Amino acid sequence: MARELELDLVEVADKANPPVCRIMDYGKYKYEAAQRQKESKKKASNVVVKEMKYRPKISGGDFDTKTRKVEKFLQEGHKVKITIMFRGREVTHPQLGRKILDNIAERVEEYAKVEAYPRLDGRNMTMVLGPDSKKKPKRKPERPAPPADVVKQGVAAADNGAATTPPPVGAVSDEAAKS
Repeated sequence: MARELELDLVEVADKANPPVCRIMDYGKYKYEAAQRQKESKKKASNVVVKEMKYRPKISGGDFDTKTRKVEKFLQEGHKVKITIMFRGREVTHPQLGRKILDNIAERVEEYAKVEAYPRLDGRNMTMVLGPDSKKKPKRKPERPAPPADVVKQGVAAADNGAATTPPPVGAVSDEAAKS
């Protein structure tokens, strides 16, 4: 019957008694199965774990810079592993590292959740943050355009020949030259 239809006889369930067979185009079946597999791989999200390292004696500016980078990673949908590296006797003060990790968690709580709470591993204290799918990342507001009347005043001043830049150093102004 399969030969008459120019199809294949495929055994579907070999464990059954008697075996279950089906008449189908096997090449087409394999192709469609491969397409379904490929489609499911596209839909699978590839989560990358980024790592940011801090020190207990980090300065405020460095802390802000690194934390902004952590925020960017989380908004892109990556997990972030935060490591506090202790050197020498710093390891005797784990509360300093814990304080830094708490500050980071507090700063990103709007769009991230703590997946692994801080713990001390040898000379490093680690914490893992993940993007919170329930909370949408809040975009930074863009700079509003200056009001139209301010722009017009600037254009009017430029049209009147008013200098908008200071004269070069050592240049003599018109008023100074007259006196």
